[in-house]
Amino acid sequence: MIVAVPKEVAPGERRVAIVPDGVRALVNGGHEVWVEAGAGESAAAATAHYEKAGARIAAQAPELFGAAQVVVKVQPPEPAELALLRADSALIALLRPLDEPERARDLAQRGLTAFALELLPRSTRAQAMDVLSSQATVAGYRAVILAAARLPKMFPMLVTAAGTVSPARVFVIGAGVAGLQAIATARRLGAVVEAYDTRAAAAEQIESLGARSISMQPEHESGPAEDEGGYARAQSESFYAAQRKLMGERAARADIVISTALVPGRPAPLLLDAEGVRGMAPGSVVVDLAAANGGNCACTRADEEVLVNGVQVLGPTNLPSDLPADASLMFSKNVVALLQHLAPQGDFAPDFGDEITGGALLARGGEICNARVAAQLESGAAAPGGAG
Repeated sequence: MIVAVPKEVAPGERRVAIVPDGVRALVNGGHEVWVEAGAGESAAAATAHYEKAGARIAAQAPELFGAAQVVVKVQPPEPAELALLRADSALIALLRPLDEPERARDLAQRGLTAFALELLPRSTRAQAMDVLSSQATVAGYRAVILAAARLPKMFPMLVTAAGTVSPARVFVIGAGVAGLQAIATARRLGAVVEAYDTRAAAAEQIESLGARSISMQPEHESGPAEDEGGYARAQSESFYAAQRKLMGERAARADIVISTALVPGRPAPLLLDAEGVRGMAPGSVVVDLAAANGGNCACTRADEEVLVNGVQVLGPTNLPSDLPADASLMFSKNVVALLQHLAPQGDFAPDFGDEITGGALLARGGEICNARVAAQLESGAAAPGGAG
């Protein structure tokens, strides 16, 4: 199997899909790996390191795509890259299928076999391939570091000859992978942390990290908060109204708010309204990790910084790219595990009846293979943006 790793061309993307250690693992497994020259430079992976790991270096993208049986990318292919993909080749990448389902139609029309990493089942068997979790870990960590750099205060409590410095207060909305990593990072830096999640099971995880779990009053509780995939389930508007009131109250006590709440294939739920932001003290910081899908905060603008009554509202959409070396290392381990699953005997011959393979499959033989994506295309519904 010939695996190709092109240089990412999306603006601001600094990650690479497979690092030299991943190349070595694939080569040792009997595969051939082609890497575009310079593909890993932004992620501290020199071309010489790829050569040493056993990769063949392609000077330009057309040569790479022309040889590939399987192309592995971080971001979805740009139109120029899509035109270079062979109809008999396979593509593995973050394809944003539930947020931009029209891309699935383009991939199907090209006759490609496309696997969307976002569609991998959240199961024990697929845990080693879970790109969403690995990249959310990076995003949660980076969000706190970004907020700490903007906050005009220190995080830990300090007792000095000049007096006592109170610890920073951090409020995390959403206790999925990104939220839990944000909690852990803020606690390591010495902040007092509170967190909220609609899922009752998250309270134990929040408290295990040394944070206080905030919950809704019983009269505001809605239906099941978690779907079969382990994601937060969309709730009623009356529930969200009560939730926004609670979020505003807790945000007013915080120096930093990190929001991470997302429902795949839907606009991000609005959890912190403009009034809640205005209730925060000047100098406070909001980092909204749901910015690509519209944001959890009413004041969020994707990839912009907004100042509201002295409160800094940040809407980054690709925080893992800020830490490209470790983000790429984790991404690479995930996709190499998937490649080894798809080609266990060396040849690319996936078992499409397998739960993992079939779950990640987006397009094949000119058809869209995921029922949810096909339904969205048929209805014409799509959420703005997506999770990067």
